[in-house]
Amino acid sequence: MPTLQLAEITHANRPAQLPLLSMLADILATSPAVTHLMVRGSLAHGTADRLSDVDFVVGVHDAQLPAFIEALDALMSIEAGALLPGWRDTIVADLGGVGTVFLVPDDGRLRQVDLYLAPASRIPRLRETVSTAVILDRKPTPAATPDIAVAESFAAAFLARPRTCTELLIEHLVLAVLLHKRIKRGQRFIAYSEWHRLHTATKDLIKTALAPASQFWGWYQLREEIAVTPIGRACLGDLDAAISGPAIPAATDVNAAIERVLALVERACPQALDGLHDAITAYRTYQELV
Repeated sequence: MPTLQLAEITHANRPAQLPLLSMLADILATSPAVTHLMVRGSLAHGTADRLSDVDFVVGVHDAQLPAFIEALDALMSIEAGALLPGWRDTIVADLGGVGTVFLVPDDGRLRQVDLYLAPASRIPRLRETVSTAVILDRKPTPAATPDIAVAESFAAAFLARPRTCTELLIEHLVLAVLLHKRIKRGQRFIAYSEWHRLHTATKDLIKTALAPASQFWGWYQLREEIAVTPIGRACLGDLDAAISGPAIPAATDVNAAIERVLALVERACPQALDGLHDAITAYRTYQELV
């Protein structure tokens, strides 16, 4: 089992995240579709602190990658207790697969869990470019023939899907967790970048809710498209309040931004909250502990 192989990467440093990492390794390794499990980031390097996320590269049989990705939200929710569906990671480097981020309750806090799912036939090349600690290396079964074209075609289509209001709301919640980590560590440059990403997600949420057929790129023509209804003007007021804040936020600024976005969602696209009310309540509880 993967748990027995974790000793190598925890010999010099036993991180607080080890129980969660061990649990996730066992969950992922249960699937016969998984060929490789590799830990990367600070946990692999022995430099993790109490705020570090759990960061896996997961190799999946090429032909089974589409089904595995489609089932991942349910797996992480049921087996790992993830609070929300996974966020399609728009920050992670392109390694030939799909990056997802989950928020998993762990020891009184929300822990960021990054899963990068890659076709098994791409793992050798990935190992050449990404520093990882291998905890599972399973030989493919004879029936699992490589089919990289299927895997790469699905990954490209998956990443190109238009984001829904629900996905954009989840992006806000994930970015807020990241921002709290940056603020505590004093990582001002990264906090500046992720704060801007959060504002951009707010803009994208407004456009998705109120101007889904917009022909304009990015921030162009927002007022002309959105400010034609009372709801649109109110949403632009929220966005104006967001971008008028500090360039580098404090924790209170991040919390205020999330409450503003939740109010915006209630106003402009309340269907985005369907099935998430309990998760949002739990999220707020955890954020109060930050």
